Amino acid sequence: MSSVPSSLAKDPSRSSIGSASSYLSNVSNFKIIESTLREGEQFANAFFTTEKKIEIAKALDDFGVDYLELTSPAASTQSFNDCKAIVGLGLKAKILTHVRCHMDDAKLAVETGVDGLDVVIGTSSFLREFSHGKDMQYIIDTATEVIQYIKGEGLEVRFSSEDSFRSDIVDLLNLYRAVDKLGVNRVGIADTVGCASPDQVAELVRTLRGIVSCDIECHFHNDTGCAIANAYAALQNGATHVDTSVLGIGERNGIPSLGGFIARMYASDKESVKAKYKLEKLREIENIVADAVGVSVPFNNPVTGYCAFTHKAGIHAKAILNNPSTYEILRPEDFGMTRYVAIGHRLTGWNAVKNRVDQLGLPLTDADCKQITNKIKNLADIRPLSLDDVDKLLRRYGEAKVEDSHHAILEAIDTPDQITQW
Repeated sequence: MSSVPSSLAKDPSRSSIGSASSYLSNVSNFKIIESTLREGEQFANAFFTTEKKIEIAKALDDFGVDYLELTSPAASTQSFNDCKAIVGLGLKAKILTHVRCHMDDAKLAVETGVDGLDVVIGTSSFLREFSHGKDMQYIIDTATEVIQYIKGEGLEVRFSSEDSFRSDIVDLLNLYRAVDKLGVNRVGIADTVGCASPDQVAELVRTLRGIVSCDIECHFHNDTGCAIANAYAALQNGATHVDTSVLGIGERNGIPSLGGFIARMYASDKESVKAKYKLEKLREIENIVADAVGVSVPFNNPVTGYCAFTHKAGIHAKAILNNPSTYEILRPEDFGMTRYVAIGHRLTGWNAVKNRVDQLGLPLTDADCKQITNKIKNLADIRPLSLDDVDKLLRRYGEAKVEDSHHAILEAIDTPDQITQW
C-alpha cells in the first residue's frame, strides 16, 4: 500500500515531486534586487516623481528586499538627484544603480553615494552590430577599466552581459572569466528579449557556475511568459540574485513580478520566506505602484489578485472547508489575505452553503441546506446571486422555519429578482 511522502505529511502545502535538492541550489538562500525604480521606470505608463520614488523605496525596504536598483544617474538631471535622495534615506537595503559600461556613467554614479553599480553591455551579435558597434576585445578592455575604477572606489560591482541568451557562448564565457578575475561581486546574465526557456537557463547558469567564483545575478524578461520559471530554474542551478519589479512592470512585458516570484519561493521554502519578508505588506506595495502607473492589479495576480483565494466549484469548496491545503499551495493568512468561497452560482455545493449558514448562526439542518442549495442552483441558472442575495434567502428561510412555512418560501421564489426586492 502506498503512503503519503514524509515531506508532504509534515507540510501538506508542499509539493513532494521535483523538489530542488541539487548541491547547486539556492532556492532557500537567494537575494532580491528590486528594480521597480529602474526597470519599472521603463514601463510604458511609468512616471515616478521624487516623492513617489521615495514612497516606493521605503515600502520595498520595509518589505525586506536586499537591494534597490535605481535608474542610471546619467539618464537625466532628475535621475541623478533622485538617486542621491534615496541614498540619503538610510534604508536597510543596499542601493544600486544600473549603468552602461562607460567611465563617464560610472563616475557620475559614484558621485551619488550608492552602495554599488550594476554595469551592463550588450554582447549578442544583434547588439554589437546595431547598438554599440563594438567587438568583444573592446568590451573586455572597457569592462576592465570600469570595474577597476568602481572597485577602487570601494563599491560593489556587478558586471552583466546584455542579451546573454543570443550571445556566442565562447565569447560570453571568456568575458565572464575575465571580469571574475578582476574581483567583481557578481556577474549577471540577462534574457533581454525573453527568449530563454527554463532548460536553457539551467544549462547556462550551471556552466557559468563552473567557471566563476563570484555570485550570479539573473535578469529575465517575460515576453514569452517564462520570467518567474526562468528565475526559479536559475536559483536551482547556482544563481544567487534575482531581479524583480512590483507587478512585473518594465520594458515591454517586464520582468519577474515581486509578488509572483515570492509566491514561487514560498511554495518551495515557506518558513525561510516568511522569516525574511513581511508578506502582509505585498498588497500595499502593489497598490502603491499600480496607482502610480495607472493600472489595476490583475484579477489573476499571484497572491493579491481578487480571484487568488476564491473557490467556486462545489467539490473544491467542500475540500477547502475541511482542509485549505487541498486546493491552496499558499496560505492567504500568511500574506494578510483571506479566502472566499463563492456560493451564489450553479456550481455551488451544499457544504459551502452550510458553511455560510454556520457563519450567520442560523439553526438549519443539513437537509435544509441541501434544499436551499437546490433552489440557489435553479435561480443561478438565470443569473448568479450576490452574497447579499444568498444571505437574504438563508435568513428568510430560517425565519419561516420557526413558523413551519419554509418550504413555501422556496416554492414561491422563481427568479433572483424576487430576492433582490425583499
